[in-house]
Amino acid sequence: MSNYSLSGFSGLTPVVKNLLLLNVAMFIIDVILRSTSGFDLSHLLGLHYIASADFKPIQFVSYMFLHGDIGHLFFNMFALWMFGTIIEQFWGAQRFFIFYMVCGIGAGVVQIVVAYIRIRNLAGELPPEHSAELLNMLYNEGGQVLMQGKNYVQPLLGQLNVIINTTTIGASGAIFGLLMAFGMLFPNAYLYIFFAIPIQAKYFVILYGAIEFFAGMSNSASDNVAHFAHLGGMIFAFVLIMWWRKRGVRSGGF
Repeated sequence: MSNYSLSGFSGLTPVVKNLLLLNVAMFIIDVILRSTSGFDLSHLLGLHYIASADFKPIQFVSYMFLHGDIGHLFFNMFALWMFGTIIEQFWGAQRFFIFYMVCGIGAGVVQIVVAYIRIRNLAGELPPEHSAELLNMLYNEGGQVLMQGKNYVQPLLGQLNVIINTTTIGASGAIFGLLMAFGMLFPNAYLYIFFAIPIQAKYFVILYGAIEFFAGMSNSASDNVAHFAHLGGMIFAFVLIMWWRKRGVRSGGF
């Protein structure tokens, strides 16, 4: 078993350090490109719906290294440092890196699946004789409409366009996977809500998972948070850890 400490938040393990540097570097590059040339790196590398004209398979990986603003970046990187350092010490660099990537990619997959279900349900409300034509219009042109700060006047088309052409970015799916791992590896460790209210990690994970589920199900039009991507990261984390345990793997290398 690797040496680790629940109070060892001060050090940086190799994978966590490189992930922090990569995320910060991508954020800086994105800001510079936007301010100097108007080029939107997040639109290029953020995760698009698979039927969108802007979708590329590499986006399942690249989306998790982009962030919308400094607050989004800070809180994800703070959680990566806080939870990731301990988990990498416990598992080792190779296993930790695989886990992080699986959770991030898995979160993207769940986001796409949920989008597919929502699009299919809403598309059923379109006029049958024009549904294919309207959907093709959204897939091919809707992204440019949103990039211009506009949307379709017809409410149903507008709602479909947001689901189809809003890009997903951020490390949150992978971070929620780390949160699930921390709760499973150290269930009785205490975390502090608002740095003041103590709660055991296992209950914190359950609470946070429930909040994300109900927030995702509420499907608020003003909510631009990918709640189901967060849940996807947690689901993939749970499945992967349980699979490793079934194989008799508890820590260290392969």
